[in-house]
Amino acid sequence: MSSTPTPTRESILATLDTVEVPGGGSLVSRDLVRALVVDGGNVRFVIEVESPQVAQAMEPVRAAAEAALGKQPGIERVSVAMTAHGPAAKPAAKPAPAGEPPSLKIGGHPKPGPSTVPGVQRILAIGSGKGGVGKSTVSANLAVAMAREGWKVGLVDADIYGPSQGRMMGVTKRPASPDGKTIIPPVAHGVRMISLGLMMAEDEAVIWRGPMLMGALQQLMTQVAWGDLDLLIVDMPPGTGDVQLTLCQKFDVTGAIVVSTPQDVALLDARKALKAFETLKTPVLGLVENMSTFVCPKCGHEEHIFGDGGVQREAEKQGIPFLGSLPLNVETRLSGDGGVPVAATDSAAGEAYRVMARGLIDGFLA
Repeated sequence: MSSTPTPTRESILATLDTVEVPGGGSLVSRDLVRALVVDGGNVRFVIEVESPQVAQAMEPVRAAAEAALGKQPGIERVSVAMTAHGPAAKPAAKPAPAGEPPSLKIGGHPKPGPSTVPGVQRILAIGSGKGGVGKSTVSANLAVAMAREGWKVGLVDADIYGPSQGRMMGVTKRPASPDGKTIIPPVAHGVRMISLGLMMAEDEAVIWRGPMLMGALQQLMTQVAWGDLDLLIVDMPPGTGDVQLTLCQKFDVTGAIVVSTPQDVALLDARKALKAFETLKTPVLGLVENMSTFVCPKCGHEEHIFGDGGVQREAEKQGIPFLGSLPLNVETRLSGDGGVPVAATDSAAGEAYRVMARGLIDGFLA
């Protein structure tokens, strides 16, 4: 009596080596396979190509890879994402058709007094003391994880100078507006989202002073037709500047999460972010340790590149809940670049975000 063979990395690569790509060669010989994960009968990987145009042309190859692996004994589920590491070609400029609503104008002095976001039950700010700690990645994945748990979730990309949520969520289309004032948010992976990056050319720089930043945030919060939301997540810019002040002073923020890596330099700035939220009387729901560990996908060796457990120790020292550790891995990076947050998949990396989402739902946001 023979048993079904367990799929291995080698057997999967052998199958993918039979999937031909345009121009000759296979997925393996052309070195297009990234972040291959074999989890029992579940197989996940990313096909990385040089541009969005090539990615579109490669869709039949992606489908062929899924079909080929689906026939391999022992494989129960196959998930293949496509990502491009180059920019999309700029479309030719077109004149606006007659009768089109006026263009949205973002930026300007904020309106005085407190503001409300109709239909939104909770506002969660996700901040960091410094850039480069993966705050936007945490924001996007946590939003998707909360949506997968059944919550109605919105996401505001408040990192005005470096908006990245459009790319991470796989949204490129400019938001619609019926009257030039109300913004209809695009929906991706079950999350309604808005980003200043969707309203500007990809290589256009934002050169604004503080009042313009504060006005832009107010518009992104209040002019978007969010509908009824259980939670609106705000991906904050790094630091403790004008955007943080505006959000916490003008809006009823339920709480904040601070993201940091374990290294001492990052923790120094994380403490400043904690102090800023305390000064603004915004409850800090907890600390998240990102890039806590790296496991080599080839040999399985685990390395604490940025230190070990520093954020958890800081949380205990400050008397603040520790919400969890998130690993540094290629799958998370490729998924974000490809517009499919890892929390939208059933991978082990995505499970870390789902555990965090359930903890927030059952505890701090109940």
